[in-house]
Amino acid sequence: MPKGSNTPVPTTALRVELGWRSGPGVPDADASALLLAAGKVRSDGDFVFYNQPAHSSGAVRHEGKRTAGGRVTDTLLADLARVEGAVERIVLAASADGGTFGQVPDLYIEVTDAASGEVVARFDNPGATVETAFVLGEFYRRQGGWKFRAVGQGYSSGLEGLATDFGITVDEPQHAAPPAAPARPAAAPPPPSTVVPPPPPAAPPAPAAQPVRLSKVTLTKAAPSVSLAKQGGTSGVMRVNLNWEMRKQSPGWGSRWGGGRGGLDLDLCALYELADGRKGVVQALGNAFGSLHRPPYIHLDGDDRTGAVATGENLTINLDHTQDFRRILVFVTIYEGARSFADLHAAVTLQPQHGAPIEFSLDECTVPSPVCALALLTNTGGDLLVQREARYLVPERGSSPQRTMDRAYGWGMNWTPGRK
Repeated sequence: MPKGSNTPVPTTALRVELGWRSGPGVPDADASALLLAAGKVRSDGDFVFYNQPAHSSGAVRHEGKRTAGGRVTDTLLADLARVEGAVERIVLAASADGGTFGQVPDLYIEVTDAASGEVVARFDNPGATVETAFVLGEFYRRQGGWKFRAVGQGYSSGLEGLATDFGITVDEPQHAAPPAAPARPAAAPPPPSTVVPPPPPAAPPAPAAQPVRLSKVTLTKAAPSVSLAKQGGTSGVMRVNLNWEMRKQSPGWGSRWGGGRGGLDLDLCALYELADGRKGVVQALGNAFGSLHRPPYIHLDGDDRTGAVATGENLTINLDHTQDFRRILVFVTIYEGARSFADLHAAVTLQPQHGAPIEFSLDECTVPSPVCALALLTNTGGDLLVQREARYLVPERGSSPQRTMDRAYGWGMNWTPGRK
């Protein structure tokens, strides 16, 4: 589609894919959506992006990022049948992280029918130069249906400038000074028989709106660690999410993508060592799901086989008990459906309740590995330091993935066979 053109789209669930070619020096980019009524959001909840991944109506959801074949994609799901009547437009935007869109090659936005996969709209190369944010397209109502328009409007003020233009409150909330009380006019004293009621108490001020937090942390080989305290993650809970892209069987390596029951099944796990010396593992094997409010203060959600960002494998850590942790190693094993992580594209997100999310992708696996260390959390003076590991291990003959991970990181536990 050329810039400014439009096309009808079905009123159904649509997948919106932002894509570009990866490479050295290419900045990261993030997809977002704003639901507008009369040209503005109704509240900050109408902004869907990496820190606020789902709209309350369920109409728009941020599905997350994938890397495959030298390309990166970030995806939104828009179910137009569920969009509230007051919403007239859905702006589809992108923001660059660590550079400008002039440094992002082969940028495009593509809309497909989520059920059939049929492409219904695509806009390539919006002509970016120094912009750090872009409105690539929009859905808008027209004569009882919906259309998609290729927009291509750039911003040099990044995601913050784009968001504030549409009415989003970002960064620190601004508190207006209260108006001065008007001078009370002098009045004659009332007659002795008159009773003057006391003035009604002043209404309490409305609570200030909480601003949308735009910050995030991406861990890389060059910058592999971050302090949770410095990011504001000192209390509440932190969710660790693993999502992945399932691959069909590919040539070579024999049955590495073997047809196990129900397809590929990955298990998110955690080795823990508490401050009092207790050690253990949280995993689906043996139903060792842990507990959030008693030791080990780590809990594993149910088992997932889809890899979807909205679900995936999830582990929750209670940061209110940071002082009780000595170290936590988050890792993933292949339970069935494959013999190695080769050709698997996975991403990890640690989302503190308070503070910026921490994300990273796994490196390409070049060894026959069924187990990968994801992140090591170490207590350093009451602060948890998050270290990106992304380390694939190859077990010795007869050794389980868990025992292999234990030996690599010196946990010193005894292991026995377990089943789900």
